[in-house]
Amino acid sequence: MALAPQSVGQYAQDGYLSPIRVLSRAQAEDYRRRLEAVEASGRLPEGGLRSKSNLLLTWVDEIVRHPNVLDAVAGLIGPDILVWGTSFFIKEPRNKSFVAWHQDLTYWGLEPDTIVTAWIALSESLSENGAMRVIPGTHTSTIIPHRDTFSPDSLLSRGQEISVDVDEGKAVTLELDPGEMSLHHVKLIHGSEPNPSGKRRIGLAIRYLPPHVRQTAGMVDSAMLVRGVDAFGHFQPEQRPLGDLSEAAIAHHAEIVGASKRILMRGKGVRAAM
Repeated sequence: MALAPQSVGQYAQDGYLSPIRVLSRAQAEDYRRRLEAVEASGRLPEGGLRSKSNLLLTWVDEIVRHPNVLDAVAGLIGPDILVWGTSFFIKEPRNKSFVAWHQDLTYWGLEPDTIVTAWIALSESLSENGAMRVIPGTHTSTIIPHRDTFSPDSLLSRGQEISVDVDEGKAVTLELDPGEMSLHHVKLIHGSEPNPSGKRRIGLAIRYLPPHVRQTAGMVDSAMLVRGVDAFGHFQPEQRPLGDLSEAAIAHHAEIVGASKRILMRGKGVRAAM
């Protein structure tokens, strides 16, 4: 699954690659069944699917370590790879949830920006059910000013949105079948519309970075090494779950997510949910 040189060049130019087949449809459907079984169990801690679910669920840990995913990511950020975050982005049928135009890196405090988001579809992600849209080439700009809305319908931590006009005429929709993924740079402007269809839209966003990236917010941060070596030690190591929603996993997740919220929500005393 190593990326071809032309794909690496396209990513450098456009800030994204899509679609990339990393799981079979059957594998994606199996992971979806596991997700929905966990949702139905009532055992998930609050925000368990919105932040670092790989610390809670062994099968999410499997996905973030999948060789097909890591091979593609390695072509963009190098052979040593940390997972800094995971978030399920789920839009229920006929739902108002949306993602405003934004840049991932805005509140993360991470430097440099050699960071990639892998967005893996566990359902169809189509124009009709709110697929991601991107503005090609915008990853080469600086971070654009954002405003916090804390909209209850936003799927983002602070309801953030870019505070200047975005030329939506340049937008490209990244439609994915189950088991396909897109890769995008953390400064690429992207967002998605609500889901008016009868189809649930399910995606897992994984934030990958090389170990030389560091946290600049003046707080302790953590990540998990999934390939290669960490010769820098900028992040405290996170623990893999030994069982789905085990007591140890839930306790570790709570500790790590609490620290992560303090970074993402610094300067705000409201809505720490992710």
